[in-house]
Amino acid sequence: MKATFIAAINQICSEKNVSPEQVLEAVKQAIATAYRKDFGNREQEIRVELNEGNDEPTILLIKEIVDDVDNENFEISLADAKKIKSESEVGDEIEIDVTPEGYGRIAAQSAKQVILQKLQEAEKQSLYEMFKDREEELLTATVTKVEPNWITLEIEGMAVSLPWKEQIPGEHYYTGKRIRVYLDKVELTGKGPQLRISRTNSGLVRKLLELEIPEVRNGDVDIKSIARDPGFRSKVAVQSDDARIDPIGACVGQKGVRIQAVMEELNGERVDMIEWSDDPIKLISTALQPAAISAVIIINNEERIDDEGRRIKKRAAVFVEEAQRPMAIGKKGQNIRLATDLTSFELDMYNYEELPAFKAKLAELQGGAEIIVQELNTEPEEEEAKEAKIGKQLKKEEPKEEDPKPTEEKEEVTEEASAEPAVEEEAKKAPAEEPVVKEEVKEEAEEASDETPEVPEVTEEKEEKA
Repeated sequence: MKATFIAAINQICSEKNVSPEQVLEAVKQAIATAYRKDFGNREQEIRVELNEGNDEPTILLIKEIVDDVDNENFEISLADAKKIKSESEVGDEIEIDVTPEGYGRIAAQSAKQVILQKLQEAEKQSLYEMFKDREEELLTATVTKVEPNWITLEIEGMAVSLPWKEQIPGEHYYTGKRIRVYLDKVELTGKGPQLRISRTNSGLVRKLLELEIPEVRNGDVDIKSIARDPGFRSKVAVQSDDARIDPIGACVGQKGVRIQAVMEELNGERVDMIEWSDDPIKLISTALQPAAISAVIIINNEERIDDEGRRIKKRAAVFVEEAQRPMAIGKKGQNIRLATDLTSFELDMYNYEELPAFKAKLAELQGGAEIIVQELNTEPEEEEAKEAKIGKQLKKEEPKEEDPKPTEEKEEVTEEASAEPAVEEEAKKAPAEEPVVKEEVKEEAEEASDETPEVPEVTEEKEEKA
């Protein structure tokens, strides 16, 4: 091939981000297709050679050497073959130069569309290879076009659409804006590689936390679960096996700089950090904060399939004081919905006054099994801690002295609990599919505040047991 042709190949490779080998193969196939169309048969075996120093291609027709020729398009007699190549034998294949005079220019014109098609296919394959191993990663994108139902982004030279359902509600996009997106899946279709990206996926929160927090990135702090209402609020449960590391403090950062960076990328979405617990009762109580939970009863602690093939989800009953109920449920049910997603428990909300009747009904369903109550003395959360802003690490509350004159209600509960066995008895198998029941009851707050406490932007829950 001439130097000018090599330069053209290199330019195409640079523009289309493909290898020279792919381009050369596309050119050969295009010339072969054009020859079959103009001079030969579509079923003929054609091979094209592009030799350095030659400005025209060499077109070779492959035929089989036989004694008796039935089809001249595919076979050649031994006598004719020996005229071309003296060492020919029956059963061999022979290459015959069938290049028309001046065919280089004709082939270039005829094969133009084929060459472009092959180059497009090579480009699509190259893009797929670039992204196929990057699923569940964080990508940086630039907004190039804004439409009512989607926006077009440029990601490493590739145009990708972000539909409205994957956009953060209330977020404003404009041309040139740089955003981070979560790559959910990469698919190779007839139109080329398709990138499914999202700004609402919980994986975006996880990747942003890994980006901003070194302890999360290196594994010292583990993200156990994420529940998200895109654009409004997220709850993240974290845990650390290193006793020297405070997982909440590590995620919040000094003066809240770490969590603030995550929230800014999420268009101001509030991110609450809570500490994970393997105890489902403690986890549920913490997940429902800032509401003060009075009691939690675990109805079903394992997800299972019953004898009739029905899926039985994990379930728990939550009891709160009437004043705490709106906070526990949250605006439009947001708080309890996020707690459900975070804990994987279906949560049923009840008033604390319904607890005795609920226990009696549950014992009946359990075939008369006794419901064991374990008393917990939980002090109400300090007002100052509730009003703390993001970035302030909550201080542990000093244990308060118990009231020497407890209320009559407390005395009654204590006497009832003391009469019950200290070890939980295994409940009888319920006819209505109800498993063994666990319950922890939290003592009422001594004095409730007249005003609903302000919800902090980052929630850190601490329980103190007497």
